[in-house]
Amino acid sequence: MNKVMCFFVLTSYAFALEPPNTCMQFNWDKLSAKAVEKVDVNLQGAVLEMASRFLGAGDDAKIKQLVQGLKCVYVKSFTFDKAGQYSEADLNEIRSYVRGADWSKIVDVQEKHESSSIYLKTDGKQSQGFVLISAEPKELTVVQIIGPIDPSMLSELGGKMGIPKIELDSKQKTAPSKKDD
Repeated sequence: MNKVMCFFVLTSYAFALEPPNTCMQFNWDKLSAKAVEKVDVNLQGAVLEMASRFLGAGDDAKIKQLVQGLKCVYVKSFTFDKAGQYSEADLNEIRSYVRGADWSKIVDVQEKHESSSIYLKTDGKQSQGFVLISAEPKELTVVQIIGPIDPSMLSELGGKMGIPKIELDSKQKTAPSKKDD
């Protein structure tokens, strides 16, 4: 009986040491109720592992390697029929998740009626999480990836497993070509 009790105590202690659910907590239902279109991807644990098995050779092999070790991939995207369906208070509540000491804002794009921010969580040696918040008058998208991830590989995930393509340099202008006379 003592061995069983010791096993139970040690197992309970081990679970207590595991970090709490690090995936973003927000009342997504209030936004979902107002949206005319929504994308809701929730991949974590065994479901995330199963989803990665559908990735094959070639480019998908890179993604499969990238996905290994991730704890969760969440994508929440809402399209509204008119502006004002979510508030700045909603955005601030979502952003409060990435205000901790471990998080750094690495990209911040502010336009007249749009904003996009990318946050990276590190443990000092390796990145441990990524959050993208893209807010437009009629659309709000939040992508969250928790686990060790190489930031340079994030673009590889675009268009896969419900994650939107991330184009950071889409507004670069090219110089017009000159014609020889």
